Amino acid sequence: MAVASALRPDVDTAIADNAVSIRHFTRRFGESTVLRNLNLDIAPGEFVALLGHSGSGKSTLLRALAGLDPVDEGQIQRPKNVSVVFQEHRLLPWKSVRDNVTLGLDGKEWDQQAGTILQEVGLGHRTEAWPLTLSGGEAQRAALARALIREPQLLMLDEPFAALDALTRLRMQKLVLDLWKKHNCAVLLVTHDVDEALALADRALVLERGEIRTEVEIPMARPRRHADPAFEALRERLLGALGVSV
Repeated sequence: MAVASALRPDVDTAIADNAVSIRHFTRRFGESTVLRNLNLDIAPGEFVALLGHSGSGKSTLLRALAGLDPVDEGQIQRPKNVSVVFQEHRLLPWKSVRDNVTLGLDGKEWDQQAGTILQEVGLGHRTEAWPLTLSGGEAQRAALARALIREPQLLMLDEPFAALDALTRLRMQKLVLDLWKKHNCAVLLVTHDVDEALALADRALVLERGEIRTEVEIPMARPRRHADPAFEALRERLLGALGVSV
């Protein structure tokens, strides 16, 4: 029996009023099914957090959305402009911060745009610095700038703060919120951190064995406080969905 296949990166966000529309997406590696008949919509400008244990299929879904892996079963519609920030900053050590941000983009206008976006992420004073001289937080700021200079309609963040210390992580979370509000793009954040998901997202999804088993709306106003009873209630619900007793 023929298997339907479609990955359409040129689909505009106006289609079905969604930035992302996934229907019946299945991803297999040999005899192993990593994602199973998955359906997901992300609205333009919506911030969605994706949680799940290692091996649940989070990064596999992100790679398919980014166009890095083929779509052999099901359909994925996404915007034309998509950017990804990974856990590793992936900066080229032989290029300056500015040149890393404008990688693949030609013209003086991009240099000017890089200066603007580096100011936004707090690196206006490090434009000519070499990546090896940056702290972990600065390197991730540069990676964010490289993603945002392309004005993506969908920004995907694959555990971008996992290697940072606690204080730097909090600063980066605030920065991401500020940039999200400014650039008004849809965001899909892959994370293991329930508190991070609750602090940032409009909606949290729990992926288990290749399926979205839990979906939690987060209607709280930002900034969000851990001491808020509503925060704690949502935290217990997500931890429970992840199999963690509170």
